[in-house]
This record gives sequence, C-alpha cells and structure tokens, in this order.
Amino acid sequence: MAVGRDIDDLPKNKANYMALTPLWFLQRAALVHPTRRSLVHGSRVYTWLQTYRRCRQLASALSKHSVGPGSTVSIIAPNVPAIYEAHFGVPMVGAVVNCVNIRLNEPAVAFLLGHSSSSVVIVDQEFFSLAEEALKILAEKSKGHFKAPRLVVIGDDSCDPKTLQYALKRGAIEYEKFLESGDPEFSWEAPEDEWQSITLGYTSGTTASPKGVVLSHRGAYLMALSGALIWGMNEGAVYLWTLPMFHCNGWCYTWTLAALCGTSICLRQVTAKAVYSAIAKYGVTHFCAAPVVLNTIVNAPPNETILPLPHVVNVMTAGAAPPSSVLFEMSKKGFRVTHTYGLSETYGPSTVCAWKPEWDSLPPEKQARLNARQGVRYIGLEGLDVINTNTMQPVPADGTTIGEIVMRGNTVMKGYLKNPKANDEVFAGGWFHSGDLAVKHPDGYIEIKDRSKDIIISGGENISSLEIENTLYLHPAILEASVVARPDERWGESPCAFVTLKPNVDKSDEQRLAEDIMKFCRSKMPAYWVPKSVVFGPLPKTATGKIQKHLLRAKAKEIGPVRKSKL
Repeated sequence: MAVGRDIDDLPKNKANYMALTPLWFLQRAALVHPTRRSLVHGSRVYTWLQTYRRCRQLASALSKHSVGPGSTVSIIAPNVPAIYEAHFGVPMVGAVVNCVNIRLNEPAVAFLLGHSSSSVVIVDQEFFSLAEEALKILAEKSKGHFKAPRLVVIGDDSCDPKTLQYALKRGAIEYEKFLESGDPEFSWEAPEDEWQSITLGYTSGTTASPKGVVLSHRGAYLMALSGALIWGMNEGAVYLWTLPMFHCNGWCYTWTLAALCGTSICLRQVTAKAVYSAIAKYGVTHFCAAPVVLNTIVNAPPNETILPLPHVVNVMTAGAAPPSSVLFEMSKKGFRVTHTYGLSETYGPSTVCAWKPEWDSLPPEKQARLNARQGVRYIGLEGLDVINTNTMQPVPADGTTIGEIVMRGNTVMKGYLKNPKANDEVFAGGWFHSGDLAVKHPDGYIEIKDRSKDIIISGGENISSLEIENTLYLHPAILEASVVARPDERWGESPCAFVTLKPNVDKSDEQRLAEDIMKFCRSKMPAYWVPKSVVFGPLPKTATGKIQKHLLRAKAKEIGPVRKSKL
C-alpha cells in the first residue's frame, strides 16, 4: 500500500515526540500527591514521594551491580511493596523485570531463572529456600558454566525471623540494606525506544516448558491506561491486591495505580475474611480476582464476612470463565463485577463484557448470563475476532458457530523469548492465535466455549465442558466443579465431572449425591451432555487459581473407560 502524503513535512523532534513508558506515571504521582498513601502493607505505609525515591534507590543499587539494558532481574515474592517497586525500579535502568510465580516447584523456577539469564534474584524470605534449591539445580545442570546471580532477600515482619537469618548466612543481602546502597535522587532514563522490553513473564506451561512472554514499554503504557478507562477507575482509587502481581504484572494495574495516584493495599495471603476486613478498614474501591476467589467470597461463612458492604466495591474477574451463578451471588452482595478475558500474551485482560444500560431492566439471572460472556475488545486492542482456522475467515455472528479467538494490536506481546518456532505459529496470518474456542453473538460479543484441548467429542458431537460446569455451579450442594473428557467404550469419550461439595453438605452417601447431580443436569441440558461419572474431592489448582484440567484428564484416564452397558 502506497503511503499517502501528509499535509506537512514537519519532523518529530525532542519537544513533541517521546517513547511511551509507564515510568513517567510514578514521577507524576510523586509530584502531584507526594504525601498521599501509595502502599500499605500491615503497619508499613509509604507515600508516593517515598515510593518514587525507593524505586530510584532500587534502580541506583542495581546499576552499581552492572544491571542495565539487556539484563533481567527476577523477583520471587507475594504481594509485598518490593514487588511493586520492582515494576518501576528495574525498568528505570533499562533492565527487564521477571516476576516469578511463588507456587511453582524448584525445577520449574530453575528453568525460569536459567532461561531468562537472571543476573539478580530478589526473593521474599518465605521463598528463599525455593530460590536456593532452584539455583542449585541450575548449577548442577550447567556443569561449571554457571554464574550465580546476586541474591537479595526481602524481610517481612509477619514471617519467621529464622528464615531471614538463614538467607543472610547464605550470603544474600537484605532488601532494605540493598536499597540503602542506592541514591534516592538517582537520575533514571526513559527508554529511547518504546519497543524496548519492560517485563518478562512465563506462561503456566501445562502442556510443555513454559514460554517467556516479552512485553514492551509501549504496550504496558497503553494497557495501564486502557485498564483504568474500561473499568471507570478514578483518580485516588483504593485498590486491594488480591490478584498476584506476579500474574501478568497484576494485569498492568501496578502501573495504572501510579497513573491514578491511587493507593495499593498489599495482601500477603488471600482469604475471604482478609478481603472483607480490608474493605471495611481501608475503604477499598477496587480489586481483581479469578472466579475461584469470587467463589470463596460468596461462600464465606457469616463470621468471616462484613456485610452489608459499606459502599459498592468494583471487582474485575478473568483467568477462567466465571459461572453466571457466581456473578449473580456477587452482585446480590453489593459487588459490581466487570468480566474480562485475556492472556499473558495480551498483557492480561484485553476483552471486556461491556455493560449496556438496556440490560439494567432484565431479570438478574439474565443479566448474569449476559455478563458471563467475554465481550468486546479493550480500548487499547485494535483487533478481535473469532475465525475459522482453516480458512482464516470470521465465523458468522450467530452465537453457535465455533471458531478460534484471534487478536491484534499494540497490547499483544512482542513474542516469546528465544522461541522463533512458537512465534511463527502464534502469529500466523498476522493475528495472535489464543487457542481459545468461542462463538460470536449477533451483538458482536464473543463467548468462550472452551480451550481447544478441553472440548469433549462424544460420539462425534462437540460438547463444551464450560457449559456443563456453568450448570453444575447452579446445584445447591456444589462449591466447585470441573468437567473433562473420560474415555468411553461406547462414545469414544464422555463428560466426567470433578466436584468439590460445600462444607455444610452431608457427604456420607456419594452414590446418592452423584445420582442427584446427574438428575439435576438431565433437567437442564441435552442427554448426551450429562456427565456419565461424578468424582468428589478437592480440585488441583495452578498458582493463579486456575483448575488444572490436564491433571484431571490424567485422573479420568486412570479411572479407565466408562463401560458399555451389557443390556
């Protein structure tokens, strides 16, 4: 396509063109609201001026250890101030921050630290032994070619002091001491090029080695602002960190909060009681959480809740499709839920089920059903569609034809680190391929039907495990449910439901309960969708609260096939 002439020949210059980066948000917050609370962690409280100075100290201390462009700094920590500070301090020296999931095991952490070539590892005292073991594995694997990263340990008053003492004995430097070696007036530099990498994050890698998702300063800037606009989040918001900051950089709200000069309430451990207490104590206005967390909030016993809520609390949910019954219960309790969808590769959520005023007059159940869809693209995403992967053509907007969700735009990752083959596949045809299967409704809103690997094919018919799960959540005895394919002698495979019951349910007669659940399903769905087997017990989850379907699939295989009836 020929580039048309502009009306002028005015060039970019230093006065009118700068690389986009979210780092400017922090500088502005310190100027506008120097004394406003930026972070609260137990008895520790910081202001925006203090946070800006601490981030500059971190940047300065890192630069003294030769950390700069091309370096990666890994941080292994729950939601404590240090992981927030790393989102600014590390990129201030041109380095890339890699937030490591604290619930991974030693070999997985070893892979991440090795693959990312981390030169510094900042680790919370509670997870020091995890980092130490991971580095040991890495050293053994590299057969003498291993250069150990600098270890910095974050002390926390709420943890056993013995673990901190142990880390210091092993040669780690304490985080506050490390900061003291830096200059709070350090003159940091914004990137010359906004395409420069700001963060690295690894996919959960349920099927293979995790892939390193590389994000740019430009994308982070656009997503931080997009997230605020989509949510109607205002200046001075009080945000509760229920979502781990290690998960897609806290869906970019780490940077959004600086842009809005809001206040972060850190939550080391997420429980329903802690969420309700923080709302009452700090006036929390917003928090993000996976549907699993919403489920614990709505099912919390009365002694762990503080109801009615003192004000409307805005909740953003993503990470798995939320059952409409959970959305319904949340709204009954006074939470306003915004449902979004996205992936690590799209800076976290990048589609939203944008609420329409005409839905206000609908019955609550219908509202919850409409709100359970994945919706439309974010302001910061330029392209979203559902396509037939064979023809690369959009599927009709009929609400029934299934295709793959594809995206394109400035909030799609730069690519996977050191993985050209995976990049060719995932960017085929000029789109980012999500691997999620969905339909497009007549109103243009998309709705996920499944991950391509989670569709159950029974007797040649496609069955959506998500649809069955949504129905199971309506059953009064069920707390959590996940449906996978189980081998079936007659149908090839059939739905198998793994179910966790609510605490007050009599669990003595599982056979009767299973029959009751199947009967309930038969009244609400086609006969061939009804689970042929129900298995009770806790569900395995990833570090971000997603149910690990691959483990359930393996378990279903282990149970063996559903036998053909001899009748």
